[in-house]
Amino acid sequence: MKTKEAAIQAIKNQGLLPLFYYEDAQVSLDIVRTLYGAGVRVFEYTNRGKAALENFKFIKEALKTEMQDLFLGIGTIKNTDEVKAFLNAGADFIVCPVVDLEVGKLTHDAGLLWIPGCMTPTEINVAHQFGAGIIKLFPANILGPSYLSSIKELFQGQLFVPTGGVEIEENNIDTWFKAGVCAVGMGSKLVSKQILENKDYDTLFSLTTKTFEIINKVKTNQWYQ
Repeated sequence: MKTKEAAIQAIKNQGLLPLFYYEDAQVSLDIVRTLYGAGVRVFEYTNRGKAALENFKFIKEALKTEMQDLFLGIGTIKNTDEVKAFLNAGADFIVCPVVDLEVGKLTHDAGLLWIPGCMTPTEINVAHQFGAGIIKLFPANILGPSYLSSIKELFQGQLFVPTGGVEIEENNIDTWFKAGVCAVGMGSKLVSKQILENKDYDTLFSLTTKTFEIINKVKTNQWYQ
């Protein structure tokens, strides 16, 4: 079983949480395979369409015989019906755009990592008090790194991952890590609509490799501990 603690450590080690949804199950699996080949070991599929649950099950079935060390989480979980369905399907962690404490409780009861989405200090405090292992700052493009720098000391020990608008660009990623994130979430900037529609796995592999190179560089700078 991929525990809460193991998922947190994997995200911290990776420094990146890729995420996407696509209606075609086979393309979704091939995207995951490409990301895995480029070094991804923690990944978030998103509950953004009618096929999400069946596609998730399709990917999980493949993981029985390949990529067995991959942490496969589910994102965009907004209510208890959704979390129950994906926990039953074998999700390794749960990511939400909002703070729903019932979703958090079900995730905690399963021994798994709950990553709620927060924007305000009040939301962050509620999630922090309720034991969110990681908090998703969302939408990150509106909040910005300076926001995290301003509030992080209020929540000692809390881990943060920004999602929404993080760029595959050294200065942008560097600024987020300097602000104190443990990883960056990356959706369409990495797995773009064009990559999905054109099944352009070579470009995805190159972009993922480039992103890891940037993250590893900024994480090993002297200021980063």
